[in-house]
Amino acid sequence: MHVDVTTDTTVTSRPTAVDLWETARSLGMPAALWRLPNQREKHSIVSFEETLPRVVVDLDELPAGFVVSRFDSQDEGPDKPARSLFIRADVQAIFPDDGPARVNYTTQPSHAFQQSLAHPPLRPTPAPSRVTVRPDTQHAAYVDGVTQAIDAMQQGSLRKVVLSRTKQVDFADVPDAVALFDRLCVKYPTAFVSAVSIPELGQIWLSATPERLISQRADGIFETMALAGTQSATFPDGTPKRPAEAMWSQKEIEEQAMVCRYIIECFKKIRLREYLEVGPKTIIAGNLMHLSTCFTIDTQAVHYPQLSTVMLRLLHPTSAVCGTPRDKAMDFIQQHEPHDRELYAGFIGPVNCPMSEDGPASHLFVHLRCMKLEGKLATLYAGAGLTEDSVPEREWQETEMKCQTLLSVLNE
Repeated sequence: MHVDVTTDTTVTSRPTAVDLWETARSLGMPAALWRLPNQREKHSIVSFEETLPRVVVDLDELPAGFVVSRFDSQDEGPDKPARSLFIRADVQAIFPDDGPARVNYTTQPSHAFQQSLAHPPLRPTPAPSRVTVRPDTQHAAYVDGVTQAIDAMQQGSLRKVVLSRTKQVDFADVPDAVALFDRLCVKYPTAFVSAVSIPELGQIWLSATPERLISQRADGIFETMALAGTQSATFPDGTPKRPAEAMWSQKEIEEQAMVCRYIIECFKKIRLREYLEVGPKTIIAGNLMHLSTCFTIDTQAVHYPQLSTVMLRLLHPTSAVCGTPRDKAMDFIQQHEPHDRELYAGFIGPVNCPMSEDGPASHLFVHLRCMKLEGKLATLYAGAGLTEDSVPEREWQETEMKCQTLLSVLNE
């Protein structure tokens, strides 16, 4: 059932993203808030399910909603549990940069929800962020892990592996997730910015990721990208770099080429030869620069309507967040990372949601530049792609730069 709240007098005619988020939070309902790259309007959904279903992501079968997948969700299969959380769009809202919100219901809302949205819970007055970064205790172990990875690659058992670490931050007060989301939107206009509340886990995840995994537009156009290589987007004196001024090492060029080859190998597995490849080129993602190559396919022209679902299962986890060969890289990660990646380096995004008048679309992104909020504690995640030419201390510094994507917003 679709109900436009602008004609339903039981709820506010102009709800804000905060109203919807706070209503869901007060009632213990899962919610997602996001903004697509290079766009201004924001989107939000709320699910009336207290416990989220774990699903195998099939873009041809799922209703409108929002997917949050674990890094290790490639274990999905008939004999193994699904590891992707699905937030069904019982309520979907679009918040234009100007003008009233557009809100639709696909499930009849409860009286409690309608009353709460009509009179949203008071939002705490945002106070200046007061955060304390906990001292790093992982440096020696991380550098040692990188050294072991280099040894494994020089011996030929691996070609690439991505090793990650965490950083923890304490807030003086429980942070305002929507305020942090808004700051990320302003600071990183070319990123996919999201905030996801998962009450059953007691977690809120925030991210500003530059890496598109797959997109399927309503007109049948499929997109994916290879993203690898990292350097600062500023010179040592703080002056911004232009993309043309980026200097890439052989290690970074080869790392990006590995990700491209991985995507092309996936195309070959399904005998797909008609695709447009553009790149590599330097892109700016906030405080960092990366090498990017985009691949585009017209699924109608190649008569492959299921391409997005097929490619999702082939691509994830990509060599950009796992390594090559994938199985050996996964084993190395599990042996050498002391933390559970959880939703870091998984995939995240809206599925079969109407983004415009063109019809429903799906946009899934690799869950990078993200942090997990649990009360006053934030855990940030960052990784570096390692090859046999890696220098351990430089890889550590790369993870430090990536952590700054979110730390710079927390410290505002």
